[in-house]
Amino acid sequence: MSNPFAHLVEPLDHNKPDRKFYNLLKLRDPRYDRLPFSIRMLLESAVRNCDGFLVKQSDVESILNWEQTQTQSVEVPFRPARVILQDFTGVPAVVDFAAMRDAVANLGGDPEKINPVCPADLVIDHSIQVDFNRKTDSLQKNQDLEFDRNKERFEFLKWGSKAFRNMRIIPPGSGIVHQVNLEYLARVVFDQEGFYYPDSLVGTDSHTTMINGLGVLGWGVGGIEAEAVMLGQPISMVLPEVIGYRLQGAPDKLITSTDIVLTVTKHLRQVGVVGKFVEFFGPGVAQLSIADRATIANMCPEYGATAAFFPVDHISVQYLEQTGRDAERLDYITRYLKAVAMFRDYSNTCQDPNFTQVHELDLSTVVPCCSGPKRPQDRVAVSDMKTDFEACLAAKQGFKGFQVAPERRNAEVSFRYSDQEYSLSHGSVVIAAITSCTNTSNPSVMLGAGLLAKKAIQAGLSVKPYIKTSLSPGSGVVTYYLKASGVMDYLFQLGFEVVGYGCMTCIGNSGPLPDPVVEAITQGDLVATGILSGNRNFEGRVHPNTRANYLASPPLVIAYAIAGTVRINFDTEPIALNSKGKEVFLRDIWPTREEIQAVEREFVIPAMFKEVYEKIEKVNERWNDLTASSDKLYTWDPKSTYIKSPPFFSGLTKELQSPRSITDAYVLLNLGDSVTTDHISPAGNIARQSPAARYLTSKGLHPRDFNSYGSRRGNDAVMARGTFANIRLLNKLLNKQGSHTLHLPSNETLDVFDAAERYQEAGLPLIILAGKEYGSGSSRDWAAKGPFLLGIKAVLAESYERIHRSNLVGMGVIPLEYLAGDTADSLGLTGRERYTVVIPDTHTPRMVVDIKLDTGKTFKARMRFDTDVELTYFHHGGILNYMIRKMSENKRDRVVPCRTPASAMRMAPLSSV
Repeated sequence: MSNPFAHLVEPLDHNKPDRKFYNLLKLRDPRYDRLPFSIRMLLESAVRNCDGFLVKQSDVESILNWEQTQTQSVEVPFRPARVILQDFTGVPAVVDFAAMRDAVANLGGDPEKINPVCPADLVIDHSIQVDFNRKTDSLQKNQDLEFDRNKERFEFLKWGSKAFRNMRIIPPGSGIVHQVNLEYLARVVFDQEGFYYPDSLVGTDSHTTMINGLGVLGWGVGGIEAEAVMLGQPISMVLPEVIGYRLQGAPDKLITSTDIVLTVTKHLRQVGVVGKFVEFFGPGVAQLSIADRATIANMCPEYGATAAFFPVDHISVQYLEQTGRDAERLDYITRYLKAVAMFRDYSNTCQDPNFTQVHELDLSTVVPCCSGPKRPQDRVAVSDMKTDFEACLAAKQGFKGFQVAPERRNAEVSFRYSDQEYSLSHGSVVIAAITSCTNTSNPSVMLGAGLLAKKAIQAGLSVKPYIKTSLSPGSGVVTYYLKASGVMDYLFQLGFEVVGYGCMTCIGNSGPLPDPVVEAITQGDLVATGILSGNRNFEGRVHPNTRANYLASPPLVIAYAIAGTVRINFDTEPIALNSKGKEVFLRDIWPTREEIQAVEREFVIPAMFKEVYEKIEKVNERWNDLTASSDKLYTWDPKSTYIKSPPFFSGLTKELQSPRSITDAYVLLNLGDSVTTDHISPAGNIARQSPAARYLTSKGLHPRDFNSYGSRRGNDAVMARGTFANIRLLNKLLNKQGSHTLHLPSNETLDVFDAAERYQEAGLPLIILAGKEYGSGSSRDWAAKGPFLLGIKAVLAESYERIHRSNLVGMGVIPLEYLAGDTADSLGLTGRERYTVVIPDTHTPRMVVDIKLDTGKTFKARMRFDTDVELTYFHHGGILNYMIRKMSENKRDRVVPCRTPASAMRMAPLSSV
């Protein structure tokens, strides 16, 4: 059928009749003016894509009626305009596409149907590590080593760029995906195929939300879900509540955007915004630059929301001009958004929409702060850092505790480094990294760090040589303005030279620490510290030898590096003695906002952005020299340890198999609260004694060639062995941290993979027990794929992080949730029982099922398939199985509700499913 809203179409400019848009104001519905701006974007997408097939008129009405439907768990489709990926998640996506082509061909279909139908950009930014630092050639050496390690992966991606249409790859060395998105890839308004419409996206990285700061609606999804979107499927989402977050006042002259975002993160965690949109409004928003807004939006996953939206205003347009977008684009962006009432004036309260709830922050109350030592939401005022860290030393093992015995809290270990004597104690800084998309995209904090470095050098201060310092900008533009403003040399003198353009330390690619430092930490069992300008500081993520990790602004990273410890009160204690023995306080060298803004106005100019991005896709000569086959089907190399055809589709048939109950399952792991995707599927170094290391050794590799788990996500054999391999994982079956578990039939302690392998060989199903916020952290599809390959049929948790639950659904692993008031403890579950999950023949979203134990106990839990579409995927054994079956058919198929009995579905032709 034709679009029932075609009557809304009109030219934006009558001098250009071929450039049209859907004028939502012609709906003449008073409800539109009350909608949050983020919901207006969902509405526009539904109106433009309404075909009575994938998007129906009833979906448009549900969105328009948001004030009533927001609390009714109403399911609506959303078709984002594009998809963005980084290489840690992009490589497995392309591997899946290659394997799906094989599977479609095996089922008699056309393999070229497996092809992105909406634009997809893949930025290679997660592969580079800090192997070299504090040398003038560190950047070149790290980039050379990145290519040497990852050449096979890069050749595979080069093949993908040829084999698949609509897929653009930004080569390594270009920057961090979210900064490249902000400065270059973002359209804000699309001008495509004769229509203007809002830019929107989903990404395979949880910090995709950073683009919300520019007024582009987007969020992170699982890699599996993103693959379906690339193949033309809309996202099925529950229409969210929208929390209005009112900003007022102005920040103090010494406050950074990092201080603001850490304050917002803690506040919104307390408010509770999981699964909701947050939309910012109020006069305080106008006090924030786009870089500031993007910093706040970037950490949306840390406060748990789906999106953190700043509607476009005049400052957004100024930023687009500053970053080199042309005048014609700026004109139609402004005209279009004003025409559909999506252009914001934050000082005009008449524009304020209705929100589900409103919370507010007075920016003048924000104080300098960090977050840690183990979670980004655990904000600590800088003035309290010393006392807070010392309290953590004494506290019981947990998110804010290390349980160090009283007699050991002032332990000190001496060591020699570069022919000099040094000592470490609890709280000593051993990693100081200016890194991550959160902050390196923001000129104010980067220039602030540079100005602080300048003043520190002029005051005669230095950083101890054993501290691993690094600077990894989010794009080449940062290097341009740091050099042009004259602060780069001062950063270099303190050890903060450019080591690479990529995620690096924030993702765990921090590289090795000096051996004497590691030996001292190990000898004293010290709580050594990492300080980074990142967004994640979960246990075991940054480096295995830094048990405490704090998130901080780039200037504070330098400050703590100079101090050499977090056990310092900058208000009352000098940051250090200078070369003449004189006390220097942090306040003596801290730049004001006015100083920073003056430098920014002078040196952050459009010409820099144009020069960097005009050549971004061709500037890497080694990438240009890579050769790749042009074959549409990938030729798998059986000897490869990086790229391997996954077993997900082995034995897949066109006919559906009826979902079955899970009978007498053993518990592989009994876990607590806030188990992150880093715990489930680490991205960092591969430990030498791990199952993955044994596998790679059996393939003839030496430890220096292991690379990281993140770089080997194209090989299921490595990733299955790396599942639950985090050394900080606390398993209640053993009551200690480590990557081991109890094989219950034999009562042996084994590596998690080895135990799972034994269960699978015996044909025994497995489940996981967990607490609150299971799967928090990065949007890591291998945190679902890995458990699937280990034979895990279900996870039983108190609650789930949004993206991880979606990934479990996508892999056909059942996310079970305790009913309100129930927990493993309240039900007396030890993890030593055997569990039968009774799956009935007829399924409905969020239905309650019985769980029976071999002890005779029975209780109920909820199956967290939240929509009919998710139930459809479950019936197919996962979203990719569904897509393969769909693409192997010649008919135009669609997702329909799965409220029919599974047994009936098995007999139905695929076109009716």
